[in-house]
Amino acid sequence: MNETTMLLTLLIKGIIIGLAASIPLGPIGVICVQRTINKGKISGFLSGLGAATADTLFAAIAGFSLSFIISFLEERQTIIELVGGVIVVFLGLKIFATNPISQLKRNKRKKSNLLEDFMSVLLLTGSNPLAVFFFIALFATAGVISHDQSIWVNLIALAGVFLGGALWWYILTSTVNYFRRHFRLKQLWWINKISGAVIFTLGGLAILNVIHKVFF
Repeated sequence: MNETTMLLTLLIKGIIIGLAASIPLGPIGVICVQRTINKGKISGFLSGLGAATADTLFAAIAGFSLSFIISFLEERQTIIELVGGVIVVFLGLKIFATNPISQLKRNKRKKSNLLEDFMSVLLLTGSNPLAVFFFIALFATAGVISHDQSIWVNLIALAGVFLGGALWWYILTSTVNYFRRHFRLKQLWWINKISGAVIFTLGGLAILNVIHKVFF
């Protein structure tokens, strides 16, 4: 296998891993859909890029075997999961209580804070340290990153992970945005309520999972 073919193979494997990490629609997916509907495609897509960026950072930790960071996350996994669950719960409550009509009017008067959309999902995705171990398993299965390879070759695989995540969020937000024009205000109200309830429930389940691990 020549070098060009090897790099292309690594890139494609990275893209597949990025897609595999992004496609499951947990609270992050619900948030991106809700923001696309209420604030527009760019807001939803940049929120998704926040998740893709966090996933790529986790992939880098897993791929380069940064054992001291992995140990740090392992030692504080419970508290990180608990904080993440609490954040998701409050975010769900906020979305549930938001009036989509007033939000639409506010977005028309001023531009949405896109940096805040990106950073909020980046930090929220970063509150799930289990993602590191997910990427360790995926890399081991796919044989993507190796210590025998140069750092630049491994970076190609990480670029693929980011591109895979970005591709998924672009497809998702583009699809949602296409149907967005067909939503009426009453439907937007229900979408906010359902999205908020789903996110709140997922956050609550995460907290219950932490309590179960600690006390049972």
